[in-house]
Parts: sequence; structure tokens; C-alpha cells
Amino acid sequence: MRITDIQRCEVRPGRLVEWTLSPATVAAATSLPEDSRPPAYIQESHIRTARCVREDGLFVPTWLGTAFDLPGPVDLDVLQEALRAWTVRHETLRSGFRWAGDELRRFTLDAADVSLARTDAGDFPDADALVRHLQDRFDTVADALRWPNLIYTAVVRDDGASVYLAFDHSNVDAYSLTRIAAEVHELYTAGLADTDPDSRAPAASYVDFCEIERADADGIDARHAIVGRWRAFIRRCDGMLPGFPVDLGLEPGGPLPRQRMLCEPLADAAEAAAFEAFCRPYGGSLVGLLAATGLIVHELGGQPVYRTVVPFHTRVKSRWSDSVGWYVGGAPIEVPVGRTTGFPDTLRAVRAELQANRSLARMPLARVLSLLGADFRPTSPDLYSIVSYVDTRAVPGAERWAEQRAHALLRVSYGDQVCVWVNRLHEGLWLATRYPDTDVAAKNLRLYVERLRDHIASVAHGTLPAVS
Repeated sequence: MRITDIQRCEVRPGRLVEWTLSPATVAAATSLPEDSRPPAYIQESHIRTARCVREDGLFVPTWLGTAFDLPGPVDLDVLQEALRAWTVRHETLRSGFRWAGDELRRFTLDAADVSLARTDAGDFPDADALVRHLQDRFDTVADALRWPNLIYTAVVRDDGASVYLAFDHSNVDAYSLTRIAAEVHELYTAGLADTDPDSRAPAASYVDFCEIERADADGIDARHAIVGRWRAFIRRCDGMLPGFPVDLGLEPGGPLPRQRMLCEPLADAAEAAAFEAFCRPYGGSLVGLLAATGLIVHELGGQPVYRTVVPFHTRVKSRWSDSVGWYVGGAPIEVPVGRTTGFPDTLRAVRAELQANRSLARMPLARVLSLLGADFRPTSPDLYSIVSYVDTRAVPGAERWAEQRAHALLRVSYGDQVCVWVNRLHEGLWLATRYPDTDVAAKNLRLYVERLRDHIASVAHGTLPAVS
């Protein structure tokens, strides 16, 4: 699924309909007792960061969303029930948090108490005005510091509808977004036919996962080997978590900058397959992308060691595979790109680092940082820069994404880090990145993307990239 933002997903005019959790559902939530299952560390860190940034006087939207088309004419009553059934299926979407002093306490609605309220927001003949309205609504509703923090919309036309869903990040990760179009399509189609779809069955609960993961994380202390390895890594990063090691044109101590987005194809299907085939003996395309990135940032920035935190999913058991939630951890790697002698040598170095450190991603970094006692006061929505790779071709419904105009949506607002996502699609590799909106960062990120494309193409066509 292509990752983009609401401005670039080809929004078309039409009549806008919105759904939020109903007033009755919100009222039921206010009287709920505490759910003993705690927030995940990543959820709590996200919400505390949002509160901290807000207290500093800056509103930083961080929602994620998805977009896809339904063929028409669309039956809005059937679509509403499909959206309600999908919401009920994923427990995290009917679970939220309240502050009790400085503690976050969970509450969770029963499925029977969940209903949606539909609002007709009117006709939007101008696509730009519609985009602005959607972004404003998503910013307002899908906010980390409120509940409910999700909103569903449909832009209705005679020939069908475009569906746009937005969620606070605490409830979804990028992989969750890739599964939504197929599940809602299945529920909607079954509703039209008055049949019972497979997707009506409850999925494994992310809320249950949070309880299990947190219990494991709370079982370690500052003497644990994982904490020691992170301590040493952060020390070698000059006491910080690593940023993207090129000049971004930022002033130390300056205000949190606005961000810009770049998203475009990186390689066609044949080049993606050839790159994967070359990298497979070393661990595959993720290893290849990290190796190429290490060499490129060495060329651009001169650092002899490429240090980064690599995101990995934490769906380590198959029961979580179709569950909506934020199943992401990070593993630190250090690649001595100044001493490697070529692309294969760098691939071997990356593979060794990932093999040694990938297991660290199962321990929530927020727990590790709390045990380190380090003063990582969150002032940015991103603790560190990332390069992420996901092969999405096996996701149910992936073969129909182009036909359905399906996208994963990111909100680009403020941040001082660089986040790069590369997705393998049936049509090739797709890259999206958000980065600080400075002329220097724009120049260096453009250079990075062009050189990454050149690396992939040269590997695919049999000419290895040279090391400068």
C-alpha cells in the first residue's frame, strides 16, 4: 500500500458523510470502571509526549489513516454497519485512557455499547476545500489527548464513494492500516448480500497484548542485559538516540520545525525483484536498504559509523497477525561504513548487527529508557530517525489496492527527525519520507532518495555501487 498524505491521495469532490462514536457510546464510556489491563509502554509514551508538546504550546497532529474506494451506488446504512462491525472486531478501538493524577488508566467498552453517529457534512465541489476540511476534522477528532480519537468519513458520488478513516496513532500502526480496506470491503459486500462474513469474528485483542508485553517489560530491572546494551549504544551516540546523520539545517535548541513530505516510486517490479534476489543471501531487502542507506549517509555526512534504530513488528505470534494495534519495537544497529570495502561487505555488516540485536525490539524502548534514568524529556513526536521496510504483497487484498485507490495516510506536521518508509508492492518499491522543512534538509533528502534509487538500480542491473 502506498504511504502518502491526505494532500496527495487524489481526493475527488463529492458529498461528505462523517461517522464518530455516538453520544450514547461516549456516555456509556464515562461511567465505565477501570480496565485492569494497562497501556502499552509505546501507547503511554505517545500520549505523554503529546501532552508534553501541547504544554509547550504546540499542537502536533500525529494521526494515521487509510483511504480506499467502494463501487457505487453506495448504501450508507450498510456501510455504517460494516464500519461499526469492524470497529467492534478490534478491541483497542473501543478502549481509551483517563488520567488519574499522573497515571493513565484504561477503560474498555463492551461491543454491545458501540454505535456510530452519522452526520451529513454537505457537498464539497472543490477538492482542495475538501482536503482542508478532512485534515482539520482528523486533526480535531483523531487526537492523542481526547477520546473518542477516531473518525470515519465517506465522500459519496454517483459512481461510488471514497472512504477515509483516521485514528490516533495509539491505536494503529502502519501494518494495521494495510488490512482495513479488505476487511471493510468484505463486511460491506456481505452486508449488501445479507450474508455473514469471516471478518465479523473478533480478532485477537491488542489490549490483551498490551497486558502481556507490559508484564514482561516490568519483569526486568536496570541490571538486565538488554538495558546494558541500550546504555552502551546511547553512550556511543553522545547520550542521544540517533538522528538521520546528514545536515538537516536545524539550529540546536531551536523550536520544533515544520515537516515536509516526499513520496514517490523507488523501483519498478523487476528492479525490486532483482534487488531482493541479490540481497537475499544476506537477509533480504531490509538489509539491502540499510546497507545502501549507510553508504549514502557516509557519502553525504562523513560519519564513519551509521547508527540507527531499526523498527520491527512485535507480532511474534500468529494470533496477532490480523489484530489492529501498535505492534512496533526498535533494535539499535551500528554499521562501520567507513571501513567496509563495498556493498556486499556492508550487507554482511548489517546482517551481523541485525542478527545480534533484533531481539532487543521485543523490549519496549520506553521501559528501557525509564530504567536508564536518562532525561529523555519528549519534545518531539519522534524519539529517533528510522528507515523502515515492509513487504506488503502478502497482505489480504493487496492485489486490489491499485483498483481500489487504497493508500495509507500520514499526517505531516512538526518534527526534527527523518522517517523513511519503503514498502514493497506488486508494482515495485514505494518510498515515503517526512523530514524537517528546511532548504538544507530538502536538498539532502532529495540527494539521499536519488542515490538510494541509483543503488537499487545498479544492483538490479548488475553494476554494484561504488564506495567513495
